[in-house]
Amino acid sequence: MSTDYSKLLDVAKRAAVKAGDIVLDIYNQGTFTSYQKEDNSPVTTADYKSNEVIMDILQRETPDIPIMSEETDCGPLANRQAWSKYWLLDPIDGTQEFIARSGDFAVNIALIENNQPVIGVIYWPAGETLYFAQKGQGAFKASPIENKQIFVRPFSDVEQDVIMIAISRRQAREKVMNSMSDSRTYQTLPLGSCSLKACFIAEGKADVFLRFGETGEWDAGASQCIVSEAGGTILAHDFAPLTYNQREELTNPDFIVMGDKNVDWTSIVKYQSGK
Repeated sequence: MSTDYSKLLDVAKRAAVKAGDIVLDIYNQGTFTSYQKEDNSPVTTADYKSNEVIMDILQRETPDIPIMSEETDCGPLANRQAWSKYWLLDPIDGTQEFIARSGDFAVNIALIENNQPVIGVIYWPAGETLYFAQKGQGAFKASPIENKQIFVRPFSDVEQDVIMIAISRRQAREKVMNSMSDSRTYQTLPLGSCSLKACFIAEGKADVFLRFGETGEWDAGASQCIVSEAGGTILAHDFAPLTYNQREELTNPDFIVMGDKNVDWTSIVKYQSGK
C-alpha cells in the first residue's frame, strides 16, 4: 500500500499548530516550570505539554508509525534500526529562548523514511507562521499576511555578494566570523532557535548558519527537508551528509545550513569541529 504523504503532512501541520498554540498560551501566562536535564540543557513543563499534545495526535491518526522525540526515551538502536519510517519531534526548539521570552522558539515535526527526512513542519507560534515541505513538492510558508512557496536567495554574483549569516543570539559572534573566509563581506541576523534560522535561510532572509555545539537529530530533521526543498543544503561541519537513526547516540555533529547551491560554500566556510 502506497504512503499518502499529503495526508501525513496535513497531520503533522495540525499537530504542530495545536501544540504551538498551547505552548504560546503557557508562554504568555508565564505558567511553566524549568528544569535542567542530565546534559545541562533546559527543559520546561511547556516542552512536556507540547510533546504530549503531538504524541496524542500522531498516535491516534498514524498508529503504525513509531515516534522518536527529544522528550521521550527513544530506546537502543537495536529496537529502532528496522523502522522504515518514523516521526521525529522537537516539541520546543529554542527552550532557552522560551525561558528568556524572546519569542524565538518553534515546534518541529519531521517524517523520516529510509533514514532521510521526507516531511518537515516547523511552527513558530509567536510569529503565527508555519513552514512546511514534502520531498519533491517544494517548501512553503503560511502566515496571517502571506501564503507562498519559498526559496533560498539566489546570489546575483556568487563571488561578490554580501553574505547574510543567521547567528544565535547567545552565540559569540567572533566564533562564527573566525570560521568564515576573510575574502567575503558579511552581515549578521541574530535569531533564536536553530530551526527558525534554517527557515529564514529557506525563505531567503539569510544565506548561511553555522551550528556549534551539541544538538539532536530532532533539531535538524524538519529543517533539512524544508531547506532542501527550498533549494539549499544542510551538511555536517565537514560537508558530509547528516545521518538519521543509524547510530546508538542521537546527537548530531556540528552542522552548516547553506542557501544558494551555486555558491562554493567549501571555500567560504573554514569551519572545524570543536572550534
